[in-house]
Amino acid sequence: MTFHHQTQFYQGKVRNVHTIDQQYLVMVASDRISAFDVILPKPIPYKGQVLNLIAAKFLKATEDIVPNWVLEVPLPNVTIGKLCQTFPIEMVIRGNLTGHAWRTYKSGLRTLCGIHLPEGMKENDPFPSPIITPSTKAHEGHDEDISKEEIIERGLVSEEDWMALENITYQLFERGKKMAAEQGLILVDTKYEFGKIEDTIYLIDEIHTPDSSRYFYADGFAERQAKGEAQKQLSKEFVREWLIAHDFMGKEGQEIPNMSDEFVQEVSERYIELYNHITGETFAKQELSALETEQKVNAALAKYLTKA
Repeated sequence: MTFHHQTQFYQGKVRNVHTIDQQYLVMVASDRISAFDVILPKPIPYKGQVLNLIAAKFLKATEDIVPNWVLEVPLPNVTIGKLCQTFPIEMVIRGNLTGHAWRTYKSGLRTLCGIHLPEGMKENDPFPSPIITPSTKAHEGHDEDISKEEIIERGLVSEEDWMALENITYQLFERGKKMAAEQGLILVDTKYEFGKIEDTIYLIDEIHTPDSSRYFYADGFAERQAKGEAQKQLSKEFVREWLIAHDFMGKEGQEIPNMSDEFVQEVSERYIELYNHITGETFAKQELSALETEQKVNAALAKYLTKA
């Protein structure tokens, strides 16, 4: 698809990003799914719509904390917004010892992104307080862990901007946890991306979606932890676990396992389940053709291009 006044196009792991007149972005959330920084071979039906609509809800709900890039959401899988100069890092924040943090801890390491991890923790235990473990943003290949000190030393972000990003990240995570708790969920960890227009920091991309976050069911969490049982979760982690069980972690020489139609359908249903839980609404599937998308997005863009 190409939109009016399009000046650039970038296909990310899961989103197609169209730059319009070097001022706006049209972000189309595809049904592609990635894990271990690898795009898996089969798309997940309705995944793009789920991610885009959840992100839209949380971006709207956090405007009082930080301005965001969104201008409007003309279709369930499309967002139109402001073009920002992006910071080259992702602000990953963790409330529990889960996923990558747990795999690091289990290996025997007690430092992650320059942050000391307490001794004696079990998988999924909550940290005494949330920790920020940033990563670099890789257009290709793997994102890499990085410490606050390295970020400032390498000039990726100024110390002043880092302090602002850190403060905003804690506030966003607290808001996300509160909203999740209202729906019987625990927001375990997530990531935020930021950009700037002149001197103003903007929250960009998506937030609190199953692609960028991990959720546990609050009901029974403490009991499962006490018994050493796996937590019931809503996130993309089960896809990673399925891949690991099939000997794939994105490493050189490893072959992506075949995804059966049944497994693809299960993943789709899990995404829809998270939408229903986190929003308190019922997901409505929409069939969208490329032609319809082009027409509706171009009609929406027209008012911004006229203003310009």
